[in-house]
Amino acid sequence: MSMPVSPRQLAFTLEHAESFAREDFLAGPSNAAALALIERWPDWPARAVALVGPEGAGKSHLAAIWAETAGARFLAARALATADLPRAVATGALVIEDLSAAGMDERALFHLLNLAREEGAFMLITARSAPAGWPAAIPDLASRLRALPVVTLIAPDDALLRSLIVKLAADRQINVDESLVSYLVTRIERSFAAARAAVAELDAEAMRQKRPVTRALAAEILRDARP
Repeated sequence: MSMPVSPRQLAFTLEHAESFAREDFLAGPSNAAALALIERWPDWPARAVALVGPEGAGKSHLAAIWAETAGARFLAARALATADLPRAVATGALVIEDLSAAGMDERALFHLLNLAREEGAFMLITARSAPAGWPAAIPDLASRLRALPVVTLIAPDDALLRSLIVKLAADRQINVDESLVSYLVTRIERSFAAARAAVAELDAEAMRQKRPVTRALAAEILRDARP
């Protein structure tokens, strides 16, 4: 559920830093398999694996945890065509972030996969859908994508969603009580992206109205957001 900002007045907010440390990762049934994969490295089923899940599911956080352990570099998928690929795999570990079928540079990706194999480098790919289903004009690349082991992050359960709301609020230095958290969990879409949007909107609206973040404020925002 989207919660648009009221056009009456704009509240200017700063970007809020989010910690990607291992101790700040919120574990639950939805991400248990992905976390287990990261923590058992280098005992992986293959040198290259893919983490798949919706926006905000924790893929980047898990990639950061692995990168810290493995000494991996990061490469945005959109920069594949112009990147120095030998340098990218020079440390023996690489994260490719947000790879997708749309806009994928097939030649660059195929070259990178071959280079990583030759160098014996590990590669962690994050994506929103399973690469096995992507169309690829290069047959060998299509075969490589189908062979990639995939670990999927799914929608959070109630307990994880509650913990996420509390953490997102804490990142913004907002104290939230049990009644507010319970109210949000039962009324927003069960997704990481919806939780982030809800907390961001509560923060912005509280600053705009110069009010504390409360259940009453959340009720007003959600009521106003209804069609």
